[in-house]
Amino acid sequence: MRKMIGLSRAPLLCVVALLLLAGCGDSAEDSANGGGSRNTTTTASGGPERGPAFGSLDSLPGALKTPPPWPRNESKLQLRLRAIGLDPLTAEGQVVHIHQHLDIYVDGKPAEVPGDIGIGPQDTFISDLHTHEGGIIHVESPTQAQFSLGQFFAIWGVPLSATCIGSLCEKGAKQVRAFVDGKAVDADPTRIVLESHQQIVLAYGTEAQLPDPLPASYDFPEGL
Repeated sequence: MRKMIGLSRAPLLCVVALLLLAGCGDSAEDSANGGGSRNTTTTASGGPERGPAFGSLDSLPGALKTPPPWPRNESKLQLRLRAIGLDPLTAEGQVVHIHQHLDIYVDGKPAEVPGDIGIGPQDTFISDLHTHEGGIIHVESPTQAQFSLGQFFAIWGVPLSATCIGSLCEKGAKQVRAFVDGKAVDADPTRIVLESHQQIVLAYGTEAQLPDPLPASYDFPEGL
């Protein structure tokens, strides 16, 4: 376990207007969801649980409105955490401790998910959702809660929606497609509730540019 230093836990802040409703989706669920959600999810047949949709992530501090590669983007991380109602932590939490693997493809080519997303400069603080090695999301919270893929992307500062990732938006046959454990998710990917050992794929491009075979599982290292 990585120990963090240099910052005491701040009071939990409410989600602010930076995360506005997208104005679409299930009305009972479409509220901004910064901190972990509780009792607000639905389950599609054969698919992952879905939480409330995020609104635009474009206005978050330090948002990377660019094509890949996307860096770990730590410079305004603490501001993004406060904007979505999460505290900077001094150590990894242990009440919720699960992991997922994330692959991103752009025009058929893999885009890097860097290590140390969600970790402050010089390891001074850490967030509930973070990476150490690239591609593996660590959900390590000191409180019992559910977390979403939208929260991870908000922490990273890479805008994500049903139609865009970074600066890449739906255009003609090019779309944002999401898959969990090899199954298509017919919903805004920010709503995907993170569960243990999911294999998540986000692909921007045409249907013909989807990876073949599509990753449907991941061999997690021992202990994760």
